[in-house]
Amino acid sequence: MNTDITASVKPENPEVDRNLPFTKTVANFNTLDYLRLFTITGVSVIVGYLSGIKPNIRGPSMVTGGLIGLTGGFMYAYQNSAGCLMGFFPNDAEVARYKN
Repeated sequence: MNTDITASVKPENPEVDRNLPFTKTVANFNTLDYLRLFTITGVSVIVGYLSGIKPNIRGPSMVTGGLIGLTGGFMYAYQNSAGCLMGFFPNDAEVARYKN
């Protein structure tokens, strides 16, 4: 049984690499990926702080919100980076960088 979801969908853009190592995907993060990661993290810290005001647990609530936001932001940036390298998102810069 083939469990690879990308096997059934053909990418619309040229592929750079179909089987991505973790390090290559993270190294491919662009400025917008980092901006999204830190924005999601920052908003989550604020939401965590505000949700901890009433029960008076602002610190732990803020830290927990920040960790959840950091994890979610990293996953979102990783998904965008991997999608560009596999050809599912527009990837002109990646093709120019990795194709000789």
